[in-house]
Amino acid sequence: MDRLAAQAPSLAGGRAASVRTELAELLKLSGPVVVARLGVMAMGLSDAVVVGRYSASQLGYHALAWAPTSVVVTMGMGLLTGVQVMTARVIGEGRRDLTGAVLRRGLAYSLWIGAVSALVLLVGGPLFLHAIGLPGDLADGASPVLRIFCLSLPGFTLSVAAASWLEGLSKPGPAAWIMWIANGLNLAVDLLLVPGAFGLPALGAMGGAWATTIARSFLAIATLGYIALMPEARALGVFAKPARDRAAEAEQRRIGFGAGASNFFEVAAFASLNIIAGWIGGLAVAAWTIVINVAAIVFMVPLGLATGAAVRVGRAYGARDPAGVTRAAGVAFAVAALFGVLVMLGIWPSASLVARGYTGSAATLAMAVPALALSTLMYMPDALQVVVAQSLRARGDVWLPSLTHLTSYFVVMMPLAWWLGIGMRLQVIGLTWAVVVASFVSGGLLLARFWLLTRRDR
Repeated sequence: MDRLAAQAPSLAGGRAASVRTELAELLKLSGPVVVARLGVMAMGLSDAVVVGRYSASQLGYHALAWAPTSVVVTMGMGLLTGVQVMTARVIGEGRRDLTGAVLRRGLAYSLWIGAVSALVLLVGGPLFLHAIGLPGDLADGASPVLRIFCLSLPGFTLSVAAASWLEGLSKPGPAAWIMWIANGLNLAVDLLLVPGAFGLPALGAMGGAWATTIARSFLAIATLGYIALMPEARALGVFAKPARDRAAEAEQRRIGFGAGASNFFEVAAFASLNIIAGWIGGLAVAAWTIVINVAAIVFMVPLGLATGAAVRVGRAYGARDPAGVTRAAGVAFAVAALFGVLVMLGIWPSASLVARGYTGSAATLAMAVPALALSTLMYMPDALQVVVAQSLRARGDVWLPSLTHLTSYFVVMMPLAWWLGIGMRLQVIGLTWAVVVASFVSGGLLLARFWLLTRRDR
């Protein structure tokens, strides 16, 4: 009995040490990923700020053109999640030489996703904008901007596949700094083309779209170039044509389909809120753009944490370590929740200052500031839901997160946003309440699912 009592502190200390080690590994991996994900949003932020300072109406065109392509961007990132997860799994299994096969499959897949999406939106995007009941000037102004954004999609999806592979290798740093070099290029082109400089014509929102297209093309070329020059590229199988492995191909696609479906449900639902804002009016579009852009920037941090969690959980899952799966996920959930609370406490009292960084229009600010303050309630559950969803996929539970996102964002958020925003005439405040409610629903359902699977594995 005395020996058991003496061992108890040692066991507790061992568990604490394991948690500290897991936390250190998560932050070491997630830090650069967060920086890279922030870079994805910073590119859109640069466009929105430069365009918004140039003209509030041009910001509306930019937001409506961005919405359809954002569905592809976010869905594409989900569809390529299999690259990251399968890379982590084969490393956990001790088969590093197979990671090149994962990359090659991912690159081929990403090129198809980007090219087909660009073609579909080039043809159908402007027709869609004119068919959904927007005022004629909004649809006409957004259509040429949308066509330019379409040209950026193949480069973006290729860069996502390459960066996901590096993240699965636990080498996220190079993709992060390449992303920020691309951001510098994007901002420079924004400042040249949006207001017009050095004798160039002012292109407004179209200038922002061209800046994004140029930067994303550079991003793909630079990331792929880095991989080709890696000293260990040959040892990882990057240049070797892999033997056909239909089971691995199917699993990589299955993981991607589940994540892509989740991302599609979520981002399509949020894009529909842009449309509802357009039905309310042009100022509502501008105000909602500010609210959702800030939320999207905040979301990039838990999205990066979700990547770190997926890699850590995926490695433990590949090594057949249920305790490691639970520990890796639990640490990631705690960090995500803490981050959401801290950001809420930071942005809520400074909503007016943040909104003024986007526009000086008093009418737009009158709608945006209270909605932005209210939106901070979503930050904690939204951070949790993306980390839990990725952790579930990394442990092989692919489709339940997708069903949860369908329920939360399509079944709950979209009709609630219309009813509150238009039916109850709460306008942008109504849209914001709908997002808050959907975030709590999604986070709660996903946490319950993970808890049930953990109990089953004991």
